[in-house]
Amino acid sequence: MEISYKQLLPKINTFIFDVDGVLTNGMLTIMPDGEMVRHMNVKDGYAMKNALNKGYRVCIISGGTNEGVRSRLDALGIEDIYLGAHNKIQQYKELVEKYNLQAENVLYMGDDVPDFPVMELVGLATCPNDAVREIQQISKYISDKKGGEGCVRDVIEQVLRVQEKWSENFDAGL
Repeated sequence: MEISYKQLLPKINTFIFDVDGVLTNGMLTIMPDGEMVRHMNVKDGYAMKNALNKGYRVCIISGGTNEGVRSRLDALGIEDIYLGAHNKIQQYKELVEKYNLQAENVLYMGDDVPDFPVMELVGLATCPNDAVREIQQISKYISDKKGGEGCVRDVIEQVLRVQEKWSENFDAGL
């Protein structure tokens, strides 16, 4: 019998997210000076801050190098931010060692082929509904939301609700 992703939610204590295509819609606005602008969903930020406030680990592993992205994530209180990560396994292994993580406690959300190697190792591989086919095939949960449109909020809220740690009335400090 195949295990439902919902049976894995009670064990999650660590979230790892890609940025482009997960926290953003994957589109880049290229400014005349060459700066690349991304758009992030405030609801995703709210959920990440809520998770941090409740004692969960929230980590970022992204191939992108935009310092504006780092500033936003820093402002939310995320400490483990790996940008310019082209071999995401290396950063994942650093996190496993740093926090003595067990695969069953880790949820990873990715959307494209560079996320594949890490998604094979974690307890709960997830993706937005506009992820590439290969990622959808290995995901135990595909959000009904697209990248940058609340897919991060979706998975965080599900985990916190199952663990009875989601609160409708709190100040996330955003």
